[in-house]
Amino acid sequence: MRTAANLAVGIVALIHVYILVLEMFLWESRTGLRAFGMDKDFAAATRILAANQGLYNGFLAAGLIWGLSSGNEDVQQFFLGCVVTAGFYGAITANAKILWVQALPALVGLVLVGLA
Repeated sequence: MRTAANLAVGIVALIHVYILVLEMFLWESRTGLRAFGMDKDFAAATRILAANQGLYNGFLAAGLIWGLSSGNEDVQQFFLGCVVTAGFYGAITANAKILWVQALPALVGLVLVGLA
């Protein structure tokens, strides 16, 4: 069970590293435009906000990686809980897709860490 929990935490961390890259570095690229369903004008107008958001996603990834590398389940649960909360809020306020991309994998990880 521990292996499955670690794998889930690692996947959630990788998702957030990818989101960091999208939001901080690829926001105005074809990849960023497609990932977030935006046009070039909107992306240009929101680029600084997206970079800030990407940094926060990086902090979530860093916390999950810290929890994995230290083996500290409390740290893992805290950061997974943050991701679940952010995912639900994002799904309600921004895009329902966030529920499936961020919140659900983190919730699975949270359950697995709790069971391990």
